[in-house]
Amino acid sequence: MKLVIAVVATGLGCPLIDFAQLSAKSADPTKSYSPDAHGFIQNWTILEPIHLATPQLTESAVQAAAKHEYFEGQLTSLPKDGEKVMVDGADLMWHAVATHDYNINTYHFAHALSKPTSNVLFWGVTIVNCPREMKGVRLAIGCNASSIWWVNGKEVIGNYGDRQTVIDDAVSKRLTLNKGNNVVRFALVNAGGATDYCRGF
Repeated sequence: MKLVIAVVATGLGCPLIDFAQLSAKSADPTKSYSPDAHGFIQNWTILEPIHLATPQLTESAVQAAAKHEYFEGQLTSLPKDGEKVMVDGADLMWHAVATHDYNINTYHFAHALSKPTSNVLFWGVTIVNCPREMKGVRLAIGCNASSIWWVNGKEVIGNYGDRQTVIDDAVSKRLTLNKGNNVVRFALVNAGGATDYCRGF
């Protein structure tokens, strides 16, 4: 399963984004990283996978899986590398993850930790810092399997089904990034096979 994400500014009157002015924090306020030249954010904080019992990849099933409360602060917390949450009696750890590519391979992430790679749900968070308010921005995603995305606590886009990764496969409505920190969060469901994701502004 792959996930490819970008945020793009398009259309008349929509400002172009200078990617060099943005920085992303893998939920660690002491470290900042610039997106790559295409705006893909390469630094995230990702939770070890949550086991799901034979997940379905329909919109209703993915929405239900993502909206179930597995741990406190699921849609509000800003976890740091090494922090733990308890899910179904097991401690799961958050990890700061970085890539030199456009995507984060969550299959390799889970496999390297000797964690399950199939029938799982991944949570991820990053903080995007904007030097000014940016209106008319779109979040564009592509994924192999299913995902839901939030910006500053608001659900902005989802992609469903067992699909191949295509960049800009789905695009959000226009949204505004605030001056300063903007929290981007995702839930990624993998039923089986490979899994990875990426996104950017």
